[in-house]
Amino acid sequence: MGSLYQGARKRIKKLLLDIYPEEHITDDFLENLYQLIEQHLEEVTCSLNKWDETDTVLITYGNSLVDYRKDATPLQTLHGFLKEHLQHEIRNVHVLPFFPYSSDDGFSVIDYYRVDPRLGSWSDLLNLRKDFDLMADLVINHVSSQSQWFRNFLQGKSPGKDFFIEVDPSTDLSPVTRPSSTPLLTPFQTSQGEKHVWTTFSPDQVDLDFSNPRVLYEMLKVLFFYISNGIRIIRMDAIAYLWKETGTSCIHLPQ
Repeated sequence: MGSLYQGARKRIKKLLLDIYPEEHITDDFLENLYQLIEQHLEEVTCSLNKWDETDTVLITYGNSLVDYRKDATPLQTLHGFLKEHLQHEIRNVHVLPFFPYSSDDGFSVIDYYRVDPRLGSWSDLLNLRKDFDLMADLVINHVSSQSQWFRNFLQGKSPGKDFFIEVDPSTDLSPVTRPSSTPLLTPFQTSQGEKHVWTTFSPDQVDLDFSNPRVLYEMLKVLFFYISNGIRIIRMDAIAYLWKETGTSCIHLPQ
């Protein structure tokens, strides 16, 4: 475990106060955040090979290759194929979302901490990491409507009851940049009645409310979990849409 020096603590606090109201950044929140970072400091400051023009990245789903003749998971089959045929040509392997999901080919994550058992396990990914630099998606803008956080939201329970964006359906949202043709707001029945919730990409992909710093904290926990499990390159999925503010395009906002 490393130690976060005082200058870094002050810089982190300043960045947070540039985004959040001061009353949201309590001493307890800051201390928990500092401790989270310190627990993973050595992992995130280790020396890494940087990208250059010689790098080749293979982008693949975890089940692009399946060998029905062997008792092997798709991730094990992928690893064996790459090691036998492409180890000298490829250094980086980007495995597209490998978590339990409900739609959008993996980009509607039910559980950030599990590997879809139909693909394999974390040990399969750690073995792949021994031969290749591993890249993965942090699906950061939204979660599946089947995720535990959103199920808690529907029931008014924590964690999750304040993790999503409720909007009055009469609000003028015409300035919002849309990446899809589905409605921006989706009605859900909750323990408090019908709520209209922000869903940028589809009704099954429910946007997280990053104006709540607790959401940021939970997603940092996910990020550090990935790093501690051998992920060395992170793609931030749909990060341009992360911050919502009515009356704006809600894309590439400074926050």
